[in-house]
Amino acid sequence: MKKINLIIILALVMFACKNETKQAVDLEENRSKSYDQNDGFITLKGDFVYYADAAVLQTPSEIYGVVIDENLQLLENQVKPFKKEATDMVPVTVRVRKFEKPKDEEGWQYRVEIKEILKVDTPNPESKDVIKLAN
Repeated sequence: MKKINLIIILALVMFACKNETKQAVDLEENRSKSYDQNDGFITLKGDFVYYADAAVLQTPSEIYGVVIDENLQLLENQVKPFKKEATDMVPVTVRVRKFEKPKDEEGWQYRVEIKEILKVDTPNPESKDVIKLAN
């Protein structure tokens, strides 16, 4: 009788542990799927700033104008706690739709429309990439 009880308890523990690890793995799978999806969107990692009705995403190789919409507002709300000044840039990873700007408009050659916010990082406090304008 003791052996049957021990087998039942071990089986319950195994099934309970299996469900917990599956939930943890699902989060990582979802994150990796968002990088690998073949839906026409691309993943960009760069510094983001939104100031005075203009939004910019600067990657190591390119600068993009960002379409102002609901997803931009969501991203701005997520980066606000990391900003000391309104013009501070915050490192982000986002999935976007990239397209060329209309020829009759000013700005960078390409624009991006944010489709998914993957990650918001803490800015490097030792970064010397600060430009301040003063009178």
